Amino acid sequence: MHEFFPLVAAYGYAAVFALLLIESIGIPAPGEGVLIATAVFAARTHRLDIALVLAVGSLAAFLGSGAGYLIGRGAGLPLITRYGRFVGLTPARQRLGQYLFMRHGGKIVFLGRFVAFFRAFEGLLAGVNQMSWRRFVVFNAVGAVTWTCAIGLAAYYFGRAFVHLNKPLGWALVALAVVGFVVGLFYIRQAERTLQREADAAILG
Repeated sequence: MHEFFPLVAAYGYAAVFALLLIESIGIPAPGEGVLIATAVFAARTHRLDIALVLAVGSLAAFLGSGAGYLIGRGAGLPLITRYGRFVGLTPARQRLGQYLFMRHGGKIVFLGRFVAFFRAFEGLLAGVNQMSWRRFVVFNAVGAVTWTCAIGLAAYYFGRAFVHLNKPLGWALVALAVVGFVVGLFYIRQAERTLQREADAAILG
């Protein structure tokens, strides 16, 4: 966390905007880390306005995911259609993904914002799976603002304590994520056939 403070001190709001934008497009970047560091920096020094930090962060997250959506909608779908079978994305599984975004796209986009790995690719996946752009814009906006404010305000008000707790809290969240992934994978394996039938009926029927 302390490694981000010089970056924040030098570039301020621009660092938050650039790294959150890049991360949300789908390019690996420490967007969340910089957001937390900037909020803590604002609390300690008062050289940055926390309201402006949150506004800039929300805008960057929204625009980044929006760009990812456009990329997925334009270039991602033809690539997956052509080469998806080589990585296990058969036409049937492509239909399943599209069906899940048709039924639960809003939940996926909103909740995905709070999952580190998925946050970077939710816009891209929504575009690839042809989620309605109107629904995407709404849930992307709500998710971006909610996530940015939750993380930013927690870091701002907890300040120094947040920095000390960050590492053990991070490991605890990693452990919970692993457990959640295993449980989710088991559920998906169990439910895949049923969901596949529903997807085929909805899309092909």
